[in-house]
Order: sequence, then C-alpha cells, then structure tokens
Amino acid sequence: MAFYIKQGDTTPALKATLKDGDGNVINLTDASVRFHMRAIDAISSTVDADGSVVSPATGGVVQYAWASGDTATAGMYSAEFKVTYGNGSIETFPNNDYIRVEIIDDI
Repeated sequence: MAFYIKQGDTTPALKATLKDGDGNVINLTDASVRFHMRAIDAISSTVDADGSVVSPATGGVVQYAWASGDTATAGMYSAEFKVTYGNGSIETFPNNDYIRVEIIDDI
C-alpha cells in the first residue's frame, strides 16, 4: 500500500483495512491502535501516536489523523499500525512489509 500527502498537510487521514494472513478482516472490538512512521533510512520513529478504530470495529478499518508537524519533512517513509487487543496481545500490520508513505515537497 502506498499513501501520498503534500508537505505540511494534515488531511486526508491515512486509513487501512487490517487483514489476517488468509485475507480475513480483523475484528478490532475492544482494541486500541498506535501508528508508527519513520523515514526509510532512519532507525527511530518520526511519528509514534494513537491511531483510531473506524466504526464498526468488526470492519477492521483503522486510521491515523495527521498532527501538525507530522508531514513537515518531504521524503519516503515506512509506516505501520500496532494493535493491542482487549486481551493484551499485540499484533502489527502489515506484518509482512510496511505501508509506504511519500510526503511530497510543497511548492
């Protein structure tokens, strides 16, 4: 998945439908979500913030609403959503790659 946004923009939110290895939508009832993003060549996250589950939770859709400063630096980034289920177990999506985010230089 690739997501494009212009430098300095805070909309649209980044949305993803989370699925298991068999392609089944993940039930996010009672789950919480964190969004992590880092520059392709970086080690540490540039964004580590709460995401949200889009209603209904059984639809498996999560989103991250950009905060001021999140898109300040143009470049290529890797991102992921970390889900903590109601029973305390944790799963990261996608689990076989990253969401590619490109922040495009503003004129």
